[in-house]
Amino acid sequence: MIGKPARRVSIGDAWSHVAAVTASNDLGVYDLRYADKGSNLRSKGGDGFTPVGPALIPADAVDPAKLRIRTWHNGSLVQDDTTGDLLFPFARLVADLSQLLTLEEGDIILTGTPAGASVAKPGDVLEVEVGTTDGAFSTGRLVTTVEEGTTAFADFGARPKVDDLQREEAYGSREAAGPAAVSPALSPELKAKLESVATATLSSQLRKRGLNNVSIDGLQATRPDRRVVGLARTLRYVPNREDLFKTHGGGFNAQKRAIDSVNEGEILVMEARGEKGTGTVGDILALRAQVRGAAAIITDGGVRDYSAVAGLEMPTYFANPHPAVLGRRHIPWDTDITIACGGATVQPGDIIVADSDGIMVIPRPSPKNW
Repeated sequence: MIGKPARRVSIGDAWSHVAAVTASNDLGVYDLRYADKGSNLRSKGGDGFTPVGPALIPADAVDPAKLRIRTWHNGSLVQDDTTGDLLFPFARLVADLSQLLTLEEGDIILTGTPAGASVAKPGDVLEVEVGTTDGAFSTGRLVTTVEEGTTAFADFGARPKVDDLQREEAYGSREAAGPAAVSPALSPELKAKLESVATATLSSQLRKRGLNNVSIDGLQATRPDRRVVGLARTLRYVPNREDLFKTHGGGFNAQKRAIDSVNEGEILVMEARGEKGTGTVGDILALRAQVRGAAAIITDGGVRDYSAVAGLEMPTYFANPHPAVLGRRHIPWDTDITIACGGATVQPGDIIVADSDGIMVIPRPSPKNW
């Protein structure tokens, strides 16, 4: 909590502008995140959210590197860590924020949370306590009881919407989210079998089963020597319209959400309508997908920064290189929905198999078959 105004202060001077430290609970509802576009306004801005307290610890009486935070969920300790593990110390946070805006007396900075954040349900009790590592100071426990709302949302504006991506991110993993997740992991045994079969063979077998239009056509590969097998995640672009690009093109848009949520072994498939006059992915986002463990990116549109993208270990399948940004022809619109790519329909959870002959889509099995 800021005690005196701070504007472009140094790291060395920043802590002197802090009056006190206390506990807070950064509550959020994941079923409204889709409407926030990265702002967290709806998902974290509800009445009663972000409680603070109950007591203040004087900043000048403590070492900011020797504070401890603990959280209990229904009496079970789920977080226990110290500020010694912070990536960015408190003073640096204050100094950094002050470069952009003036921090005023009474302003509160929430500094992040350690591992162990939980999903809470109506009736659950959450407790947070901050203190010094030697036990000399404590805020006491900040207690919050989760209550279910009693007033329905109006029939306009953003309403809560549950999707499997938000479930997975809320719980921390697909396994923890439970059986309602989008699609189960591709078993090692099935993956190994598919990696041993050429797409030409798969095409014949799928045709025998009545599936004739399950190839993604007309694309080239940065790594044609690779055989790739993975589960599909999807991203849809719509034709650019200036008024809609203003609302959907910037910030944490659908393109960035798709890249930032792709998981180990998954393949991001993009619908670009075969539009070749602009890029749909570039080197920075492709590298981000590779770091997250994506098996490949497939787009029936263009690729920017071709040389850099082609130099990645992760294969990218694309229509052609193009220097223009996506805003020239595209708006990133939605993720994890049914799309069309290269003349084929692709759904989240479909199995994608790609090699030098082409790209095949194997419709996702029903849950009973996994």
